[in-house]
Amino acid sequence: MPIQPQLPQSVKIVEVGPRDGLQNEQQFVGADVKIELVERLARAGFKNVEAASFVSPKWVPQMATSAEVMARIERRPGTLYSALTPNLQGFEAALAARADEVVIFGSASEAFSQKNINCSIAESIARFEPVAKAAKANGLRLRASVSCAFGCPYQGEVPLDAVADVVGRMRDLGCDEIDIADTIGVATPRQTQAVMQRAAATFRLDGIAGHFHDTYGQALANIYASLEVGVQIFHASVSGLGGCPYAKGATGNVATEDVIYMLNGLGIETGIDLDLLVDAGAFISAQLGRKSASRAGNALAAKRA
Repeated sequence: MPIQPQLPQSVKIVEVGPRDGLQNEQQFVGADVKIELVERLARAGFKNVEAASFVSPKWVPQMATSAEVMARIERRPGTLYSALTPNLQGFEAALAARADEVVIFGSASEAFSQKNINCSIAESIARFEPVAKAAKANGLRLRASVSCAFGCPYQGEVPLDAVADVVGRMRDLGCDEIDIADTIGVATPRQTQAVMQRAAATFRLDGIAGHFHDTYGQALANIYASLEVGVQIFHASVSGLGGCPYAKGATGNVATEDVIYMLNGLGIETGIDLDLLVDAGAFISAQLGRKSASRAGNALAAKRA
């Protein structure tokens, strides 16, 4: 018998559908639908829901209702409600909205940084220094996302040193958690392990999260590869919602239903009620007028019919 890898006994799933998922939808989704989605996900057991983004509505119109969503959701004790904050103005809006965690972001690809925000990686992260200081001063949790950590639509391969450099800069800002993101979904399992191991050499392993897109159908395999090296936090999006409005070719995030189904089969504790999650996926898919992108969610729903 082959030796089985020692996998974590439990993992945390950060549900990013209400923000990272919906931000890429062309069809406007109203505040009432977003609120119900957030509340359904919290009831399903998620301890961290990415619920809002305080960016300019000019750039991301879908997130224009973030303040209303945060004001009206029923807060469940023990659940963190996160908000993306690109600058100090966004942070102040998140603080007023009673966000529990603010999220900053930077790219591991110099080309992606220059193309999308017209500045270097170093300059982009320097802009977050006042946000990081304000978060700490106000007792908010601070999370960072490192985009294009596995590949870039403009420069292609992203060196491990580049990923480690950005992780180190985010660490020095005082981040509590750092997401390593496969923004365009090009990663494969062996590459995933190399990137995660390098990130963990720069920041503590229990604060590293995997954020995978399923462009090439590799997301679940990459999550398993991450589990093998000890990663215990993963992002997923209900019904596979999302993509990246600034990354050409990026398709949806890995579907949360598929991730939970796999983790349940591995005997890894998540605290998530899969039935309630499937219901949440069916709800938002119906609101968008299309079938869920989750294969596990669709199969489980069909068994009920």
